[in-house]
Amino acid sequence: MLKTAGKATAILAAAALSLTACSTGTGASAPGAAASQSASSQFPVTIKHAFGQTTIKTQPQRVVTVSWVNDDVAIALGVVPVGVPKNDWGGNGKGSTPWKDAALETLGAGFGTDKAPVQFSEADGINFTEIAKLNPDVILGAYSGLSEEDYQKLSQIAPMVAYPELAYGTSWQESTSIIGKALGKQTEAAKLISDTEATIRDKVAGYPQIQGKSYIYGNLEPAKGDGVNVYTANDNRPRFLSAIGMKLAPVVEEKSKGSKEFFLPWSAEKANELESDIFVTWVPDTKATEAIKADPLLGQIPAIKSGALVADSDNTLTLSISASSPLSLPWSLDTFLPQLGKAADAVK
Repeated sequence: MLKTAGKATAILAAAALSLTACSTGTGASAPGAAASQSASSQFPVTIKHAFGQTTIKTQPQRVVTVSWVNDDVAIALGVVPVGVPKNDWGGNGKGSTPWKDAALETLGAGFGTDKAPVQFSEADGINFTEIAKLNPDVILGAYSGLSEEDYQKLSQIAPMVAYPELAYGTSWQESTSIIGKALGKQTEAAKLISDTEATIRDKVAGYPQIQGKSYIYGNLEPAKGDGVNVYTANDNRPRFLSAIGMKLAPVVEEKSKGSKEFFLPWSAEKANELESDIFVTWVPDTKATEAIKADPLLGQIPAIKSGALVADSDNTLTLSISASSPLSLPWSLDTFLPQLGKAADAVK
């Protein structure tokens, strides 16, 4: 999961491609004619990013997304992309996710219908050929790990919106703001952020025991000699936990300073130095959880010794936090918060 949550383009599976007509969300929340005219008047817009700036001259009608998160945000804003990457890791039989399916169905564009987005594979990196076939007006990658070469190639196809500063380092709020501007939906984006944050606050209020607890979000693999990695403050996983009132462990906070990486390798021999109240990790199955606890090195992590380990083997749940979006976070709360609450209860 270390590499899947951040390096999305390297793990998505192949999907059959068939061209479909462009589609803009037309569900109950879709804007009327007056609102559409107002949105159009916002253009041209210029968006600054890690590779310079991109100008979008007119309101996009054919939207394509790369990586994760970007499609969730567009759909949450009522815009159905003409093309999206397939979700293999953490996805369902449709190559999608429960939250994306629900939102697309509300817009009358569920996968399997004529209005659904085309899905393409990113298993071998950015799928330039299939993206070009979709003839997009804009390509969204506000949350992504694009290289400058990727950006230049995509810019030959259509205006490309890249991440603002760090690869895989864009918060869901910033992704939403950037994409809202690119689509002429800045007002809707601001409301979406506000509403989503309110939903999170309401849910978190039911778990007061997690407030102020220190945490480390990492990746533990007892089968590997170097099987410890911890996510830095640049990553959306720690960002989420910090946003709900928890505290990133000082040992990770210190190592995050000046880093442009979303994770840090950590020697298993120094696992006992990973001091925090709670440790959160993804595991492939429950056997891995027991292996972590029994491991002579990993088992010395203080939170594991105290019984405050959150080891999640639900790939879809892990994806919802790792590649967090206004659609995925509300979906995740009813399952993830009880796990955090139980771990917090174990803290001595």
